Amino acid sequence: MGLSGRLLRVDLTSGTTRGEDLSAEVMRTWVGGTALGAKLLLEEVAPGVEWDAPENAVILATGPLAGTRVSGTGTFSAVFKGPMNNLAGASQANGYLGSFLRSQGWDAMVLEGAASDWVWLHIDDTGVTVRDARHLVGLGTWRLEDEIRATLALTEKQVSVFGIGPAGENQVRFAALVGDRGHVAAHNGIGAVLGAKRLKAISVRRGKVKPPVADPVRLNDLVNPLFDDAKAFNGGSLYQWGTAGGISGAARGGWLPVKNYTTSIFEQHEKIDGRYLRTTFRMKNNPCWACRMACCKLVEVTEGPYAGVTGEEPEYEGMAGLGSQIGIGEAGAVVMLCNEADAIGVDLNELGWVIGWVMECFEKGLLTSDDLDGIQARWGDETAALALLHKIARREGCGDWLAEGVMRASRRVGGAAESMAIFGLKGHTPRSHDHRARWVEMFDTCTSSTGTIEQSFGGLQAERLGLAPLKDRFAPMEIVTQLAGMSGWHQFEDSLGVCRFDFTHAELGVATVNAVTGWDLSVQDALLVGRRASAVLRLWSYLHGLDPALERPSERYGSVPLDGPARGADIMPHWDVMKRRFWHLVGWDEHTGVPLPETLRELGLAELVPLAERIQEREAHRIVVGTASSPGAPRAAMASTTSPGPS
Repeated sequence: MGLSGRLLRVDLTSGTTRGEDLSAEVMRTWVGGTALGAKLLLEEVAPGVEWDAPENAVILATGPLAGTRVSGTGTFSAVFKGPMNNLAGASQANGYLGSFLRSQGWDAMVLEGAASDWVWLHIDDTGVTVRDARHLVGLGTWRLEDEIRATLALTEKQVSVFGIGPAGENQVRFAALVGDRGHVAAHNGIGAVLGAKRLKAISVRRGKVKPPVADPVRLNDLVNPLFDDAKAFNGGSLYQWGTAGGISGAARGGWLPVKNYTTSIFEQHEKIDGRYLRTTFRMKNNPCWACRMACCKLVEVTEGPYAGVTGEEPEYEGMAGLGSQIGIGEAGAVVMLCNEADAIGVDLNELGWVIGWVMECFEKGLLTSDDLDGIQARWGDETAALALLHKIARREGCGDWLAEGVMRASRRVGGAAESMAIFGLKGHTPRSHDHRARWVEMFDTCTSSTGTIEQSFGGLQAERLGLAPLKDRFAPMEIVTQLAGMSGWHQFEDSLGVCRFDFTHAELGVATVNAVTGWDLSVQDALLVGRRASAVLRLWSYLHGLDPALERPSERYGSVPLDGPARGADIMPHWDVMKRRFWHLVGWDEHTGVPLPETLRELGLAELVPLAERIQEREAHRIVVGTASSPGAPRAAMASTTSPGPS
């Protein structure tokens, strides 16, 4: 029980849809969400398929907890080939879509092909329809929701709407999928992929199918303890202040990004912290499905030059990425920028790295107002940031090359400008942190197969799995040992249809999954599910051009802080040793990073051993002859390899 075992296929080229059954064995092995998405990605997207090709499938998958009484279970995971690194993307969003999809009897959907003109996908009790969306082109994501709900004559609680804004329509590489009043799947450009498919929106009406629960009595006993643990986690800060309540802590710890890593000190941090927002501005709860955490709110700015601005309360990444990272310490201005970015439909993290880089280049004379179509891009100028955002969304003037993201934009300018850009050499950027003071996330970001962090979350939080807390955040071997111990947990979480913030107790969480499904998973079994997903994403990435030599930070990203709490900390002398040690600990070849045959067999992936052996042989040869590829460009040897896909 716990899953319907139904997969919806949507062929956007023909406008047809069909359902498929997923066996109990498949659901038990892959669970849902990211893990099921990884399996389908390997089966569906062959080597040589580009991110903007019709053959690039987008998998949206929920999990066994979605739509249940468990707090925060409206979550879905999007898995696809993304434009930032031309490799895998796995991004999650909360709200209602995951719950409503299950209430219509679907555990996942695969979006295939590309429409000849703009369409909108709607799911309700009468079936699945692909509708004309030409009249919706150009709308921002909030107006898009309003228009679709008005057309359907349904309220926010009756229908979930996710869509792309102008950025996705124009295939800005870091475009996002946004819905349910500000919930965002962003990393690795999911919005650009949907734009290439000319899919403007997805709407799902709340249906009548109740998720099956194997042991309702046991589930009732677990729901409150699981939530109580989440509410109290980290001293209850999230419940009281939201994720933006971490801004001042990040500033004091040295991991708040400030002016493109030119400094680690931001004296105005308290003015953009969640405590200031929630004690100064007008707030209204905007919870996700069944969620009692209260971390999502609607906000009205009540003071300063942007008094009267309304929208979603920005989370930490927005307040940091469009606040301290670009030198803005006025909360109302950051709220305005974050909501405009959500409406346009872009990843706030990448946007912050792009604008911060532009502002530093402008300050140092590497970019002029002529280069920027007359914009004076000075630190802390929200009007300049807003002007750049709108140009990026339309790919107008300088916005056309800035829409490529910070790595490609910096390489276009070249010289010293490239050395100041913050990105991983594979092409995707970090979340809005100064990872020079948070080595665990820098290492995870650069080595991840998801386009963002894969093994860590908000620091290691290793105690969740019975591991000892990290004693020294600058101890290389301690970091990779802990990361290896955590490996698989967050991929398992992302396969359940539940928000991480509501799922903080490992044993209670696994017991909850068992109560819903009737399975008998242990915590170690849960880790195997996540590691299985990681291994598949790793192999898929090799098929699509992954070069492990590029799993490193850019020059500025891996630089040494000149001030602040992490002053003088330098991760780069340890980097290669850390990679080899991490690969060894997770059961991958320590020289190539390819999952070992014995590891695949332990994960129940014996059918992938021949594929891994072929990849290993080619990677070993590449190391011997010293060849390397450009970021995101498939090597010919990899493009010629075919994948059998997991059974």
